[in-house]
Order: sequence, then C-alpha cells, then structure tokens
Amino acid sequence: MTVEAVEEPFRTQLTVRLREGRSLLGADLPGPCTFTSGSGVDILWMGPDEYLVLADPGRQAELEAALRDEGAAAVTDVSAQRNVFRLTGSHAADVLAHGCSIDLEVSPPGTCVQTLLARTGIVLMVREEGFTILVRQSFSDYFTAWLADASLEYVS
Repeated sequence: MTVEAVEEPFRTQLTVRLREGRSLLGADLPGPCTFTSGSGVDILWMGPDEYLVLADPGRQAELEAALRDEGAAAVTDVSAQRNVFRLTGSHAADVLAHGCSIDLEVSPPGTCVQTLLARTGIVLMVREEGFTILVRQSFSDYFTAWLADASLEYVS
C-alpha cells in the first residue's frame, strides 16, 4: 500500500501560554512553525507565546503540575477538541497536495503549521515517517471521507 491513514489513539492535548522560557517539560521550546519531541511529548509552536503539548493519556495531571512549576501563564485542556491522524506511505505528500497549499517538498521534518486542508482547518506536523494531522473533531467525518477520496489513485 502506498498510502496509509490511521486515526491515532486518544492523546492528551494541552494549550500552554508562556511569556518567557527556553524549555518546557525538559525539551527545548520549538521555534515558529516547528515542533519538538521528547520524553513522550510533542510540543508544537502555535503562536508567539502559545504551545500545544501532545502526550499519551494519563499524563495530564503530571504535565499540568510540571507546567505550573515551570511558570506557564495558563494551561488549558483541549484534548476533546481535535482528533489525531497519521498519514504515511510513499504517496502521503501527494494525497495532501490535493487539498493543501503548503509545499511539502520543501517542508523538512519538524515543520508544524496551521493551515487548511480541503477547506478544513488542521494542524499539520511533518515527521520523518510521514505526517501527523490534527483536525477538529466536528470535521473528522468530512476529513476522513475527503482523505479516502483523495487517496484512491494511490491505493494499489
């Protein structure tokens, strides 16, 4: 199969507002349009003082306590807001190109952008092994139908 799309299991998602700092949860803070990973968490740059922390379920209390200790101005649980999908395979970028204006040919692993995919707001993470896509839960059915249609020509 040249394209595989899988909905990932539930992940804790915390929006963090920081005014100052160089690290969070033991990982360097990402710069604009990037993300960092480590210790079982992904930290996504969402804006000048806003980050999204993704982690395995069951770590929310631990993360919230650590973030308060690190001086986070605000921590908000947004776990129910988005579903997380993983898109892999040799034609994954081709499928995304059908509905996304981001030039994935020049987007190295570690890139993280908020953009539109088929008129749906998403957060797109470029990884070595493919893409992670965060889509609002209310658009998940539309997104998966669009993805299935866009993938048809690449499925063997």
